[in-house]
Amino acid sequence: MTGPVPAALATAFRTEWGKVVATLIRVIGDWDLAEECAQEAFTRAAARWPLDGVPDRPGAWLTTTARNAALDRIRRTGAEANRLRELATVEHPAEPRTEDPDVVPDDRLRLMFTCCHPALPLEAQVALTLRTLTGLTTPRIADAFLVGEPTMAQRLVRAKRKIRAARIPYRVPPRHLLAERTAGVLGVLYLLFNEGYSGRENLSHEAIRLARVLAELMPGEPEPLGLLALMLLHDSRRAARQDGGELITLADQDRAKWDHEQIDEGVTTLNRAVEHNRLGPYQVQAAIAACHATAARAEDTDWRRIVRLYGLLDPSPVVELNRAVAVAEVDGPHAGLAILDGLRDSQKLANYHLLPATRAEFLRSLGRTADAQTAYREALALAPTEAERRFLTARLTET
Repeated sequence: MTGPVPAALATAFRTEWGKVVATLIRVIGDWDLAEECAQEAFTRAAARWPLDGVPDRPGAWLTTTARNAALDRIRRTGAEANRLRELATVEHPAEPRTEDPDVVPDDRLRLMFTCCHPALPLEAQVALTLRTLTGLTTPRIADAFLVGEPTMAQRLVRAKRKIRAARIPYRVPPRHLLAERTAGVLGVLYLLFNEGYSGRENLSHEAIRLARVLAELMPGEPEPLGLLALMLLHDSRRAARQDGGELITLADQDRAKWDHEQIDEGVTTLNRAVEHNRLGPYQVQAAIAACHATAARAEDTDWRRIVRLYGLLDPSPVVELNRAVAVAEVDGPHAGLAILDGLRDSQKLANYHLLPATRAEFLRSLGRTADAQTAYREALALAPTEAERRFLTARLTET
């Protein structure tokens, strides 16, 4: 299929999938049925839009089609009259709704808070929200968590079963209960942002928008502000990260292309978070991002401060990998390589391409050409995107 319809479908999937699924879950309360009917709506769109044209409001078309599909399925079962009556009388999704002032008028944020109920393990909270809100496939989510697909599939099934069995309500909780859901919601937003940062830009914008809503919803909590600052600072470099589809390293980026207004907002937001005097991991990461974003030149980067900041974070394998880069800038590639070799021996990042890619850079700096080439090949075998494979291939060729 060629022409404007495939592009419209792709755009609709990126921008509307989460809205359609979240609305259906609110209406019918059945997570699996909501996903199935959303998928059916997109399938019907692929068949009808080439004949009828792309509707003026694709999101409304998809939501109505998915809702009608759910209605048909429930009607066919003949056993859920109450749910059918509820479906038949629910308001049109485009109609304005009257909200309690303590409730956020966004089905996607409701979905996040439902997924991030404390009855669910944190990783299940994040994975389930990504699955329902973004339409990410189970293999993609498994990659993000560095686990196998069967493990992630089981995790998602158990999470949905738990929500159903525990009758977890689909709503934003009262303000006094917001804090206990915060860690999960922040984790979801950051993964949503990172998924967009690697290609689906609209997801990053959506994550930033929802983080703003969350920060307003929780004015006494610093970490939503810290996360918002972190995302703003990372996103400010988006225009300089690639050139014609080719990855540009941070040191080589044209800093004139950075969004300096967004950097200013990120720094201001971080300062507002720090004023609470309760330092958290998102504030620390935002402070690291600010070190990069406010350096006029790559050589002006305050790497010693970055090393100190990494020391404030829990030493997860990914944090250790990033700290190794900063340590290498301060103490030389030997020091960074020692940290990476420890990570490699632990096998905790066995499937993460940035570990061998970073080792390759250090080995190259040390003149260990053959070892560097081996590490580049290891990274190439694991790299998830074509842009990263092209970058690694170029580095391998130059070595």
